[in-house]
Amino acid sequence: MKRSGNTILITGGSSGIGLALAGKLTEMGNTVIAIGRNKDKLEKARAVISGLHTITCDLGRPGQLDELVVQIERRFPALNILINNAGLQYNYYWQEEVQLVDKINRELQVNLLAPALLSAQLLPLLARQEAAAIVNVTSALAWVPKEDAPVYCAGKAALHSLTQSLRWQLENTRIKVVELVPPLVDTAMTAGRGKGKIQPAALASLFAERFFKGDELITTGKIRMLMGMNRITPGLAERMMRKGG
Repeated sequence: MKRSGNTILITGGSSGIGLALAGKLTEMGNTVIAIGRNKDKLEKARAVISGLHTITCDLGRPGQLDELVVQIERRFPALNILINNAGLQYNYYWQEEVQLVDKINRELQVNLLAPALLSAQLLPLLARQEAAAIVNVTSALAWVPKEDAPVYCAGKAALHSLTQSLRWQLENTRIKVVELVPPLVDTAMTAGRGKGKIQPAALASLFAERFFKGDELITTGKIRMLMGMNRITPGLAERMMRKGG
């Protein structure tokens, strides 16, 4: 995969990890399209990142997702990298949550259905390129869940499984399937939670280095240790992650 000259779509690109990825990949000489549901945030992103393209879309609304695909096919026919980064995490207990059904539906739509549907609908476009990739951003919580985010963890576990299966299906094509498993990153989603966070820019630099080297699983040593611990002593990993995540 070449380091510049790509056309890259990033969901959840108006803040946090997505914004950092957009900045890094634009800086490297790529055409980047950031997707977000907040128009004001996208305008601020354009002010910060010269040359950034943005499209307002709520991935939690299937009709808007379909419209997004039509726009991408029309405006960016050279699209060759899709980064499914958008994520939504609610922390709640089922017996206490008054909006339980709405929150379950919203989390699954954004965290699992949207990346699956977007990948499926853009697959023909990606297949026309000389080299292409689908990148799914999952979580260590896909391996070891935490207590107060059951649907988020389940959605990321399903996305991890989907990523593996899709990689096998596409292994003889020009489309690579990559999984990014971030450590705890200092974003709005993680505010007030955990220690030892890394900055989004640091993660973006790590991703760029590893992705363009051809890695299919991109993460840090800390997360690899957790994965290994979960294989060897799953009970200890569960105790560590249950409350804090």
